[in-house]
Amino acid sequence: MGQNIELVRLLDDNGAEIGTANKAEVHTSGTPLHLAFSCHLFDAQGRTLLTRRALAKTAWPGVWTNSFCGHPAPGESFEDAIIRRAAVELNITVANIKPALPHFRYRAVDASGIVENEVCPVFTASFEGEAKISPNPDEVSDWAWSEVVDVEEAVAAAPFVFSPWLVKQLSEGVYTGGSLHP
Repeated sequence: MGQNIELVRLLDDNGAEIGTANKAEVHTSGTPLHLAFSCHLFDAQGRTLLTRRALAKTAWPGVWTNSFCGHPAPGESFEDAIIRRAAVELNITVANIKPALPHFRYRAVDASGIVENEVCPVFTASFEGEAKISPNPDEVSDWAWSEVVDVEEAVAAAPFVFSPWLVKQLSEGVYTGGSLHP
């Protein structure tokens, strides 16, 4: 007892909310469609933060991905969810949150059979620090500030090293959209 249950917002095929589920129980081989977000963080030099998912993560452990992801709680705005998850995953405060791919949606199955099935708007945000972060080891095992062109080249050369949502976000123009850099 005493442990907080994190709820995700379940969606129908049209993206309408139809209920909630416990996040700890929703990511399985039969994951229902639910609401999430991805965020690409940029520093003052225009570099983006890539993170390597912790090895203890249920889905895609150890793969490199965008800066951070999460699920807005029932009644929580995307902006508030992004601020909350930046603090939880990276122990930082973010600013200048902007939509990059507002209609992004994907479904992917990892090697263990875990399914991601999300309506997942993609955002950018800025980090005003000196590019120093202190990631939560339960979420992030490694991290690197990278030039966008280097990310694009690495994903093109070895897409299997990266999360399928990052690969798809790049193919849909997350770094070439009008709202890329904060």
